[in-house]
Amino acid sequence: MMSSAVLTLGGIASAQKVVFEEYDLDNGLHVILHDDDSAPVVITSVMYHVGAKDENPDRTGFAHFFEHLLFEGTKNIKRGEWFKIVTSNGGTNNANTSDDRTYYYEIFPSNNLELGLWMESERLIHPIINQIGVDTQNEVVKEEKRTSYDNRPYGNILAAVKENMFKNHPYRWTTIGSMEHIDAATLEEFQAFNKKFYLPNNAVLVVAGDFEKKQAKEWIQKYFGPIPKGEVVPKKSFLEQPITQTIKATYEDPNIQIPMLVASYRTPSMKSRDARVLDLISSYLSDGKSSKLYKKVVDDKKMALQIGAVGFSQEDYGMYIIYGLPMGDFTITDMLKEIDEEIVKIQTNLISEKDFQKLKNKFDNNFVNSNATIEGVANNLATYYLLYKDINLINTEIELYHSITREEIREVANKYLNPNQRLLLDYIPAKPIN
Repeated sequence: MMSSAVLTLGGIASAQKVVFEEYDLDNGLHVILHDDDSAPVVITSVMYHVGAKDENPDRTGFAHFFEHLLFEGTKNIKRGEWFKIVTSNGGTNNANTSDDRTYYYEIFPSNNLELGLWMESERLIHPIINQIGVDTQNEVVKEEKRTSYDNRPYGNILAAVKENMFKNHPYRWTTIGSMEHIDAATLEEFQAFNKKFYLPNNAVLVVAGDFEKKQAKEWIQKYFGPIPKGEVVPKKSFLEQPITQTIKATYEDPNIQIPMLVASYRTPSMKSRDARVLDLISSYLSDGKSSKLYKKVVDDKKMALQIGAVGFSQEDYGMYIIYGLPMGDFTITDMLKEIDEEIVKIQTNLISEKDFQKLKNKFDNNFVNSNATIEGVANNLATYYLLYKDINLINTEIELYHSITREEIREVANKYLNPNQRLLLDYIPAKPIN
């Protein structure tokens, strides 16, 4: 804990500098090495530039399905053996998918780097995609959808918001996608998806932790070098027309008793300066119990059981979603009035110097924490390279936040957070069927 406090107080940008080396293999695989011997562990991670937005509209859920499917086995790793190999060698592993990318990683004791590299190269060059694997993972993903979405109170908020916020962009469907689409897909379609996106020149390999660099480079060349380059299909761009009048929609959830307020604004790409200004606004309004909305609506006026917001930052567009649960006789309309009042205040007046300093301190702290673990550093290196096209943001992004002014906060609030630019979703209990 001591080091975090010291970092926050003393020259944050220089104190946190993450040193890395990067290069390309002949097949286009980008390699990033970050040497840190503070703990005897090493991470091998691969991020692929494929997510839910790369799917066909009638075959949604493929990218997330592959997150599961590519643990099924390879030419040299028998079906069901992947996790056994990892745990028996003192390691852990995981994967996750977003609308923009898919990420796999192993954390091993540092004497097992070669094993991690071999396993990730196997996943890339020799995956076994057969019917038994597809059928097995079909059941796993269906169970995940039931527990995390369909049977969970308020579990389909994001699905309902996305469907109404986007008309052209593939962000209009959820990452988990449609089970009907997965059921309808043929084995050949899964194999084709793999050939199209899981390519060395559509990926970045990060090795981070305690390792010997010369040896690591030899192993990377040995295991990844021979993998043939593929043809990366250029990303399509999908343009959304600006929202100019309030979108009103309703979603009925059979798992809830209390209606939820959901107001969502479309925001620009996470790579833009405006998106970072909106991050500050989101934090100011709704991050934690000391935020303006929580203090006013929950603490002072006792209008809500909870209120919060999520900034959904993504490669092409983002969303700023404010949500709340009314309490007692108060309604969603009452809560919305209070929220709009706070937004108008930001649009009209500069936030106080004291609040502004508090915001900066919070973001400094977040920055330190995001690079405080070797897992965080590996993830950030991959993300900044693959999605932001600027790997050094791992060291400099905090300077961008520091350069934002109070005047910019007011301007950006006026630009994006007006009542005619949002979705108002009535997220209500489903009516009983008579």
